[in-house]
Amino acid sequence: MYLSTLDRTRAAGGSLRTVGGTVYALGAVSLATDVSAEMVTAILPLYLVVGLQFSPAAYGLIDGLYTGATVLLRLAGGHVADRIGRHKAVAGAGYGLSALAKLGLLAAGASGPLIGLAITADRAGKGLRTAPRDALITLTTPPERLGLAFGVHRTMDATGAFLGPLAALGVLLLAGGAFGPVFVASFCVALLGLLILALFVQDVPPVRRERATLPWRAVARTRLLPAACLLGLVTIGDGFVYLLLQRQSGLGLGWFPLLAVATSLVYLLLAVPLGRLADRYGKVRIMVGGHGALVAVYLLLAAPLGGWAPLVLVPVLYGVFYAATDGVLMALAGTVFPPELRATGLALVQSGQALCYVVSSVLFGLAWQAWGPRPALLAAAATAVPVMAGAVYLLMRKP
Repeated sequence: MYLSTLDRTRAAGGSLRTVGGTVYALGAVSLATDVSAEMVTAILPLYLVVGLQFSPAAYGLIDGLYTGATVLLRLAGGHVADRIGRHKAVAGAGYGLSALAKLGLLAAGASGPLIGLAITADRAGKGLRTAPRDALITLTTPPERLGLAFGVHRTMDATGAFLGPLAALGVLLLAGGAFGPVFVASFCVALLGLLILALFVQDVPPVRRERATLPWRAVARTRLLPAACLLGLVTIGDGFVYLLLQRQSGLGLGWFPLLAVATSLVYLLLAVPLGRLADRYGKVRIMVGGHGALVAVYLLLAAPLGGWAPLVLVPVLYGVFYAATDGVLMALAGTVFPPELRATGLALVQSGQALCYVVSSVLFGLAWQAWGPRPALLAAAATAVPVMAGAVYLLMRKP
């Protein structure tokens, strides 16, 4: 049973020194890359829905498709990294593609299709690099410290997400509101992350494949995969959460990017403590608590509230959700898949969630447009409870 055989690691907390240098180096790469990415994407929902007057259904489709565009490259990245035993090189290709996408945004000008192509390239780069990067973390960290290791990495990653919108606002102020300098600065920061990867991240030796190795198709059949897909179905996407919060609270449009900043701040403060708790008390328990926080977000957004209460509670609970689920799920996966298929297994879990996120985003956008935001949120909250129960059943069921 996952909860008993994989999650009940009774390590007593653990110092940050128990996390290896590879984790910190990859964290620095992610920090720089997230600063670069968030400089561009922090205002994207507002730009599409408010600036270009896209309908909620259209935004849900675009948001879901951009996320789904990473699926094939995510699977390819994981499979190739395991096949050739070069996790660092495959991750570097993904980071490089995302960096070039920033120049693509600069060259796109006002062309909607070209902007969409550049954003898709950026997401594809993320898909290519994520599984090999997370595999490097699991392959260089003892199993009893995986929650802490991913907590450290996700803290540094969230620090970049916290700083990115602030950096974008600073560049906009210095550039007099021009967007071109933001894209140039974003590209330069992305190159810095690529340089850190090249100089400070060491690859792991290729793992010799034995005949008894779990077949690739068997990896796809592990119960962690359908459980992760079910959990992906209860997530409606950051853009919807921030748009609904802005509408509910009456927050000025100029402050909109700071909603993502507030969530990232909570995430970076809680990722390490919740990672330690996952190592000590069980990863499934922490993940369930995180998704409970997500349901609370939906209910708060559906409630007839206004003023400062939702502006404080929603980002806090949303940050708790990410801190308790993102790295913890990968830490759990790191104890399930064999080393020689580690990146492939992680890619399958991540891709399954991404595909379900496409479905969730499209359905929520359609529900918002057909019923209004409040009924759509209540439906999302009501659906989340049985779906979460099904995921927990799969994770706790005996092999």
